[in-house]
Amino acid sequence: MAKSDPLDAEVGTGAVTTAVPARLDRLPWSRWHWMIVIGLGTVWILDGLEVTVVGNIAGRLAEEGSGLPITSAQVTGVAAALYVAGACSGALFFGWLTDRYGRKKLFIITLAVYLAATALTAVSFSSWWFFIFRFLTGFGIGGEYAAINSAIDELIPSKYRGRIDLIINGSFWLGAVGGSLLSIVMLDTDVFAADVGWRLTFALGVVFGLAILLVRRHVPESPRWQFIHGQGDEAEKLVSEVEEEIRAEKGTELPPPAGEITIHTRRSIGFGTIARTVFSHYRRRAVLGLALFIGQAFLYNAITFGFGAILTTFFDIPTGSTGYYFAVIALGNFFGPLLLGRFFDTVGRRVMISGTYILSGLLLFGTAWLFDNGHLTATTLTACWCVVLFFASAGASSAYLTVSEVFPMETRAMAIAFFYAIGTAAGGISGPLIFAKLTESGVVGDTVLAFQLGAGLMTLAGLVAVFLAVPAERRSLEDIATPLSARAAQTARAAGAARAARPAG
Repeated sequence: MAKSDPLDAEVGTGAVTTAVPARLDRLPWSRWHWMIVIGLGTVWILDGLEVTVVGNIAGRLAEEGSGLPITSAQVTGVAAALYVAGACSGALFFGWLTDRYGRKKLFIITLAVYLAATALTAVSFSSWWFFIFRFLTGFGIGGEYAAINSAIDELIPSKYRGRIDLIINGSFWLGAVGGSLLSIVMLDTDVFAADVGWRLTFALGVVFGLAILLVRRHVPESPRWQFIHGQGDEAEKLVSEVEEEIRAEKGTELPPPAGEITIHTRRSIGFGTIARTVFSHYRRRAVLGLALFIGQAFLYNAITFGFGAILTTFFDIPTGSTGYYFAVIALGNFFGPLLLGRFFDTVGRRVMISGTYILSGLLLFGTAWLFDNGHLTATTLTACWCVVLFFASAGASSAYLTVSEVFPMETRAMAIAFFYAIGTAAGGISGPLIFAKLTESGVVGDTVLAFQLGAGLMTLAGLVAVFLAVPAERRSLEDIATPLSARAAQTARAAGAARAARPAG
């Protein structure tokens, strides 16, 4: 139960002691947790669907009769860059709002922004209209990353947090598989007219999103956010209701919570405090986050940015058939987090994060050597990519897990947003500038260099993780990084004790 601190007069009227975090962490897996996963996690499938479909319909949009005066280069260049810019700015903007106004309000708002922008993209009649709503679609998706990852980590028990976070982030690739196969059907002019199929594809994304929104309405606010922001009674009521529901489902009593935490309630936190906390107090963890995000961004660009060009240029694969190959490597991406996720909670974060990064980097170096020596076909190259990305996807997903759990709760959404924006910018801005010329030149050595650059940065990030990764497995978020509000309470308590010990007069 949340109760006034016995040293209220010394700590301040906003000080409360609560067992809410420990009560959430000791819950067994239940139907309530599945509701959280479905309501919040399935949007990454939509993201994967969205990104893949747009890449695949670029050629169709540029054709005569598409109903949209735009070139393929504008779709993959200008529109893609605007989507990335939208995602980066949306992550930062909504990340700040998420820490200030709560997880629930923002994961509803960001999905609404995404749905509205996608629907308006479907009715594009001019290139400028298409560009504006690609930016706004990215704006909503970027906000989703901050709002959802923070909510998931705060609602999922510590025993399962690693695997669930990895699987949810990895589900992006399940959407990519669907996007690859869906585009083949939707762009078939024997099925849909040239100016209809691509519009229906976007409309289908809206339908899926509305279904997710209906489920998401039932996902609660994070009790951890509530008690820090002076809503202790609401947090207590919510956790009590969840406990009662799980007792009825399991037919057993729940184990006692492991402990309590005293915090000093606060309404908001400024950018200055966030920056000092992340880059001064947690400097090593900030270096780790940057290394992980930049490493995975460059490895993925080394493979996926020139994916179609490599297959068509070096192996004469028709453009219309590259979607099948992409569906295969997308499956490899999905099964990595799905099958390896539980080891992040059992073997541990440091071993698994560094291991997946270094192994995927070394495997890509090996793929580069085989490609350079002419030992690969389109099929065997795709198989190599599939194996590389099986491990890389688990590693990349663990980057999101890492930055969402190693910083204090008050900075969590903003930290996710910042590192996501850095990684997305590295992948979406510098990545294309570097890899476009390398993979599309038609020179084997250039493509080998692209592979080696991505592999090198991924391996380097893995080595950073060997020394800096935080052993966060099965630990409460408050144990990994003490909330700033708890520090404030501790400081106030210490000051009160010092005043009490001071001689009178």
